[in-house]
Amino acid sequence: MLVSATEMLKKAKEGHYAVGQFNINNLEWTKAILATAQELQSPVILGVSEGAGKYMTGFKTVAAMVAAMIDEMNITVPVALHLDHGSYEGCYKCIKAGFSSIMFDGSHYPIEENIEKTKELVKVAHAMGLSIEAEVGSIGGEEDGVVGMGECADPDECKAIADLGIDFLAAGIGNIHGKYPANWQGLSFETLDKIQAKTGVMPLVLHGGTGIPADMIKKAIDLGVAKINVNTECQLSFAAATREYIEAGKDQQGKGFDPRKLLAPGAEAIKATVKEKMELFGSVGKAF
Repeated sequence: MLVSATEMLKKAKEGHYAVGQFNINNLEWTKAILATAQELQSPVILGVSEGAGKYMTGFKTVAAMVAAMIDEMNITVPVALHLDHGSYEGCYKCIKAGFSSIMFDGSHYPIEENIEKTKELVKVAHAMGLSIEAEVGSIGGEEDGVVGMGECADPDECKAIADLGIDFLAAGIGNIHGKYPANWQGLSFETLDKIQAKTGVMPLVLHGGTGIPADMIKKAIDLGVAKINVNTECQLSFAAATREYIEAGKDQQGKGFDPRKLLAPGAEAIKATVKEKMELFGSVGKAF
């Protein structure tokens, strides 16, 4: 069932586990993630970047596809359809399209402007029954052309944004999008601890979940992280399984070139990755 992410993340924070946000790029991605969530009885968040939304011909198409798939697949676990790293304009488009949750990434604005725009969007989102995520401090790496250096968030700025009534907060703690380099210094748990102390019961969000060691993931959850984003790892799994299928010549056997067969190994690889992450995050069996 399609819901806002507010309740599922409150319960995750209280229960010391995290709900995974898995980004979708097409029907195969969406179907694989929903099927795995239902099988494991885990709440799940489907993340959609503005680039992916454009690729899928628009946010209205995405919202209609997800709603129809939830119905046709008899999905009973809580599912949130969430805009990932949304612009100010993108947030309004997703609100109109039928998303159940949005993220406004105002981290590249001066803090005063971030606060002003976030405050406005909180009012609009809540009036429509949507949950809203905001961001302070940049997430390293590149996301839809936006490059961040991975600066750690200022705990006082985090409190200022949290006090606006947002539902969950993404705060930079040294995490990055994409693959982590060999010289990565790791997550700043000192920063995370200070942010948790300032924001209290506010569920915190860890972007760049691909490649973070399991022990760091578990410690981050202990320190208040209730939502963890995964995208690159599913892409890598999908690419590797598809490459293996083609290099083995299976696309040349019988009707192996049929896209339903060609894309099946990649979809199964996504399922395996999502299952692994849900087990690590502790969300298995937490549907309610």
